Amino acid sequence: MAYTSIMRMLGVDPGLTTVGLGLIEIHPHSEPRVIEWLTIETDSGLPLPERLRELADDFGSFLKEAKPDLAVVEKIFFAKNKRTAIETAHARGVLLATLALQGIDIIEITPAELKMAITGDGTADKKQMQTMVKRMLKLKEIPTPADAADGLALALYGACTKNARSFGKNA
Repeated sequence: MAYTSIMRMLGVDPGLTTVGLGLIEIHPHSEPRVIEWLTIETDSGLPLPERLRELADDFGSFLKEAKPDLAVVEKIFFAKNKRTAIETAHARGVLLATLALQGIDIIEITPAELKMAITGDGTADKKQMQTMVKRMLKLKEIPTPADAADGLALALYGACTKNARSFGKNA
């Protein structure tokens, strides 16, 4: 089903130190268009509650300006470093709550599901993912930093899912 209005898709690659964000627009009868990609960073020297408050404030401000219709947030799917997993889980919870408080629909996806959707290979490496994001969004260069490129990949997934499931209104 085709869109009948412009839709904004936000990809969110969660982390406590760095959150990667990618924002794209989907226009009826045209290719996805990149609006921006960026990161939100917190100071590792601050106590955890302060970092989480800073993350909520910065992300909330970004959402008010960006006005996404849908957010795709990556699930935590690793256990090599328990401390990193727990810190990412804290940050992810703040990000999900901030999205929910602003009434933004959320899709959650594992890294393997994202890799499969973007590259056709659930075990694709970062370079393969970045190359496909560049190609699919018709960018001149691979987006950097890597966290922001991941955000764009997540937004692309949202665009494909939105089309496939006719997520929302006006379809």
